[in-house]
Amino acid sequence: MSATQAAPARDRLRIAIQKSGRLAEPARNLLSACGLSWRESRDKLFCYGESLPVDLLLVRDDDIPGLIADGVCDLGIVGRNELDEQAAARRQIGLPDAYQALRGLGFGQCRLMLAVPEEWQWQGPAQLAGTRIATSYPAILKQWLAEQGVDAQVVELSGSVEIAPRLGTADLICDLVSSGATLRANQLTPVHNLLDSEAVLAGAVRVPDDARASLRAMLLRRLDGVVQRQDRKLLMFRASEDRVDALAQLLADAEPLVRLPADGGALRLQTMCPGPLSWQRMEELERAGAQGLMVLSVERSLA
Repeated sequence: MSATQAAPARDRLRIAIQKSGRLAEPARNLLSACGLSWRESRDKLFCYGESLPVDLLLVRDDDIPGLIADGVCDLGIVGRNELDEQAAARRQIGLPDAYQALRGLGFGQCRLMLAVPEEWQWQGPAQLAGTRIATSYPAILKQWLAEQGVDAQVVELSGSVEIAPRLGTADLICDLVSSGATLRANQLTPVHNLLDSEAVLAGAVRVPDDARASLRAMLLRRLDGVVQRQDRKLLMFRASEDRVDALAQLLADAEPLVRLPADGGALRLQTMCPGPLSWQRMEELERAGAQGLMVLSVERSLA
């Protein structure tokens, strides 16, 4: 099917996620938190949606962009590195964009980086002219080299990229870096970041115009509520009227204070705060006049 053609009409939404690997469990947990549940097939590759008409397809992560492009799946959870690599490869052979990242999901973070042998003195991209660079992300690397005006040889490998300089098959590498431990074990130093990656929800550029459209919109709304609340806390406390302005200044990064019905002589106040609230910050609020401080996790929210 051409990427510009509409997918056949369906009344069930289909989402592809990684069958196994570092994104598999977090992706499934995230969708479960959105209220989805499934009945697994015998081969455990297809999961039929029971709570909503939203089915799961369990596949290899590098198959997900293609399944979206071909209209087999409507959405997919995949690393931005894989999505951008396949998008760059499509553009390099003249194909139009067929999918896009709809939401960053806040897990699976890593970076696509150039890494050189420890004895190198890194001086910038121009130093790469005439070198051999091993990578599993040739399209992204070629695109970046072209942008830098650097002529280098891209050596495509499907795995064990970090060992290429020691084997003499490349001078340096371009690979995903999480903790950096693998690079250190192979006497390599990261020197330049090409891409900040995380798990993303990807979808077709063309939104379906059948029953899937409303399902897609509902899922995105629920997903936003789940992802946002992961980093938000509900703060509740009491304070006298004359302390409200000072407390509001200390909570400048939070949502505006909401006043609840008074409790005796003190006001009851609450706000939604980004990120965790440290003991030090709570003690600072207490010194400024907050009483009965309570921090609650937010299970779900609708904007």
